[in-house]
Amino acid sequence: QVQLVESGGGLVQPGESLKLSCTASVSFASFNTMGWYRQAPGKQREACAMFITTGTMDYADYLDSVKGRFTISRDDDKNTLYLQMNNLKPEDTAVYYCNFFSRAHENFWGRGIQVTVSS
Repeated sequence: QVQLVESGGGLVQPGESLKLSCTASVSFASFNTMGWYRQAPGKQREACAMFITTGTMDYADYLDSVKGRFTISRDDDKNTLYLQMNNLKPEDTAVYYCNFFSRAHENFWGRGIQVTVSS
């Protein structure tokens, strides 16, 4: 089974930065969609930043509220997905989950990692 391990969360003040990591136990060649979701208290889980791989191109898609502040990236050699989060705001406070969708039509989730932005 695929295992996803997240790291890099924590507590920061508004305007500061964090970088999340998610390492998969298998090669990224197994997946065609990789990204980050988040769920704030009392709210539904939402897609935050998605990295989509096709046979001809890669592209990223972002939640409107994080555009210009968050950047998704990956390291294929390390099977690791990243989310660089700059200029964090209190409304970014949530549990962040990495999500991978495989070419075999399976959906895999990390356990979630807390990001708290507070003054």
